[in-house]
Amino acid sequence: MVVVPGSDMLAAALHVISQSLLIPVIVGLLAFMVYAIINFGGLISEYSGRINFDAGKVEKLIKEISNPGTPENIMEVVEKSGLPQNHKEILIKIAGSSNIGSKSREALARKLIENEELKIAKSLEKTDMVTRLGPTLGLMGTLIPMGPGLAALGAGNIAGLAQAIIIAFDTTVVGLAAGGIAFVISKVRKRWYEDNLTTLETLSESVLEVLDASKTKTPITQ
Repeated sequence: MVVVPGSDMLAAALHVISQSLLIPVIVGLLAFMVYAIINFGGLISEYSGRINFDAGKVEKLIKEISNPGTPENIMEVVEKSGLPQNHKEILIKIAGSSNIGSKSREALARKLIENEELKIAKSLEKTDMVTRLGPTLGLMGTLIPMGPGLAALGAGNIAGLAQAIIIAFDTTVVGLAAGGIAFVISKVRKRWYEDNLTTLETLSESVLEVLDASKTKTPITQ
């Protein structure tokens, strides 16, 4: 085999870099696992306090908002509803904007909902990241110790090989577990938040319509 001059030095540099990544990879995997477990607890807590707004409840809220259709009544109805606190604040802000023009009010409502969408996307971003990076770090944690493990096998050091394989398996399992838990959390929360956003958009349109009608004194047909 022809040895290219300098290749030994480059191979040694690669070996040092890859081996120096083992500790950061293990630390990252532990952090991902802790984050996934904490978020799973948060998901269970969120589930226990979550109120599902089906079509019937939304319809009832719309009727309550429309009757008598004053900003004060809208705020009161929204405050008493079981909507998430941030959604209540958005609807109350829209109801409190009755002193501005119709177009401006619509623009304000659109902006508030876009901000909410952005917040949701940011909150889901973290678990999405763990979903992707968990298995990647797990793979890195599998491959990094295999080099020294194979070297130990070549030297007849079975104990060294066994130690390397244990690290490889452990990192793979932790990486996949963290990624799997984060995937479930992201999937469930995405469905909940999309449902919440649909409800928020529907109620926002209702509030806007009621405020527009109260300006022009047009009765709302239900």
